[in-house]
Amino acid sequence: MFGDLLSRLFSRQPTPLPELDTKLALAALLVRAAKADGNYAVQEIGKIDRILAKTFELNPVEAAKMRATAEKLEHAAPDDDKFADAICASVDQETREGVLAALWQVALADGHRRPEEESFFQLAAAHFGVDAAAMARARDAAHGGTVAPSLPRESES
Repeated sequence: MFGDLLSRLFSRQPTPLPELDTKLALAALLVRAAKADGNYAVQEIGKIDRILAKTFELNPVEAAKMRATAEKLEHAAPDDDKFADAICASVDQETREGVLAALWQVALADGHRRPEEESFFQLAAAHFGVDAAAMARARDAAHGGTVAPSLPRESES
């Protein structure tokens, strides 16, 4: 009896990941943008939490929980296609630019702009089907306040 209890307590069975929706796809892409340069800085984590809180009207604890879930999803996903496809399927071109602006805010939150981040954004732009002018607008928008993309609410998805 104790052996069974101990084996269940200490077994390393992974917790199943939640189904990917637009909200989690955005959160996972924000995490991926932060990690694009190989450094997941505290400034970037804080920026992710603020974007999630503002976009989805979450309190700080709810935003941090969403980010933690997104970190697991981001770690489990081999590439960005899955996240970008989930976003593209539910939003228009203008909203995709808003998503890119939020991604830029996260990447720039640590105060450094690195070649790895530029590569990430070139791929993101291609996934979202935006041109260089749209990318420039998104990057410029990232220098303002916290960007909150207008994603559909759960009832609209």
